[in-house]
Amino acid sequence: MLTFDKLYLDGAWVEPAGDETLEVIDSTTEEVFATIPAGTPADIDRAVAAAKAAFPGWAETSAPERGKLLLRVAEELEARRDEIADVMTHEVGMPKPLSAAIQVGTGISAFRNASEVASTFAFEDDSEGLIVREPIGVVGCITPWNYPLNQIGAKVAYALAAGCTVVLKPSEVAPVNAFLLAQIFDDLGFPPGVFNLVTGTGPVVGEALAAHPDVDMISFTGSTRAGRRVSELAAPTIKKVALELGGKSPNVLLDDADFESMVPAGVGAAYMNSGQTCSALTRMIVPRSRLAEAEELARRAAEGYVVGDPFAEGTTLGPLVSAAQRERVRGYIEKGLEEGATLVTGGAETPDGLDAGFFVKPTVFSNVTTDMTIAQEEIFGPVLVLMPYDTDEEAVEIANDTVYGLAGAVAGSDERARAVARKIRAGQVRVNAGSYFAAAPFGGYKQSGLGREHGAHGLEEFLEVKALFV
Repeated sequence: MLTFDKLYLDGAWVEPAGDETLEVIDSTTEEVFATIPAGTPADIDRAVAAAKAAFPGWAETSAPERGKLLLRVAEELEARRDEIADVMTHEVGMPKPLSAAIQVGTGISAFRNASEVASTFAFEDDSEGLIVREPIGVVGCITPWNYPLNQIGAKVAYALAAGCTVVLKPSEVAPVNAFLLAQIFDDLGFPPGVFNLVTGTGPVVGEALAAHPDVDMISFTGSTRAGRRVSELAAPTIKKVALELGGKSPNVLLDDADFESMVPAGVGAAYMNSGQTCSALTRMIVPRSRLAEAEELARRAAEGYVVGDPFAEGTTLGPLVSAAQRERVRGYIEKGLEEGATLVTGGAETPDGLDAGFFVKPTVFSNVTTDMTIAQEEIFGPVLVLMPYDTDEEAVEIANDTVYGLAGAVAGSDERARAVARKIRAGQVRVNAGSYFAAAPFGGYKQSGLGREHGAHGLEEFLEVKALFV
């Protein structure tokens, strides 16, 4: 078992103000995997004071120099990729090879790309007068458990690239990777106070961070409900708030799409990380004339997943992150049955032979209508719903008929698919499996959030704009 008993404040590992600890549970064995400090508002006060004191010097450090340090973080993460992947597989449950490639890989990519953006971004524009972009100040970063290192990178790396100083509050469900990252910051000799780590629960340290008067900006990823709370706490001090929240993303298959390839790919896009992905394509919207074909292809794909120990060779679907999450997902499956959806495969029962661990059967529903709970609410598990339509216009209506707008996809003949994609109100839409690029801005419309992450757009979130009349 791993034991972490200190917080990282002002460039040093220090004793927390309180003596309470939190347990981190292994999602496969249901046993305690690590313990961490349960931070307090007093710890947040210390962290924010350190970040505030460090801000002027870090902001004055040239952007290329900041970028060089961030690149070294990426290199150290790469050197420790296997170790960190091991930890994250225990924490989150993603199969080890995928943890190495995705969980750790996206974190490395965030620091590497932030380094590049810091070196190339135009912080000044003198084409008409003089417009300068300056770091906003102290940033509180509150990150989730589903892609913990990726989200730390999306916030911490870009905030530091912009010249801000940060206080990181990672999810207490998957915090060990954040301690390993803090070790890297410490080893690389970042100026004291530039990066600070406080662990603890959301209602205690998360709320203290969001409400703190010396925090200039909060960047939060999590549920829409929690995002509302963060906004409420930030409002009295009028601090900037960036929110990356929930999703219920549509995957529209037009009647001329290649179902043989796109349906299995769509199942994979719904089940990535056991469905614990905010941008997962959880609603497959298919022509009514091809619904039976889509059902059979989706059933075959879902039943092809190997559910089990994420460290075992051949496992393709690991457990959910916690007992609470498992019960939540099972509840949604039962709700789908109650409301009349057709169960194609899966169900709420425990997978055979997996009595320990937070496992759920890969599940597919069909004949799902927009008034059903499983069509509207974010399930965050390996549950895909098939929703039939009769016209392209109806497909767009169904796609947009949720409070969310984080991501989406469309497959079909190119011109037609692009026309449909432009009508989907979401921050990212993939057309015919179009290639993802790391600098693409990520964020949502409607109740999926405020602001964007990654690339130049992600850096801009952490900057103020000033006009100088010279």
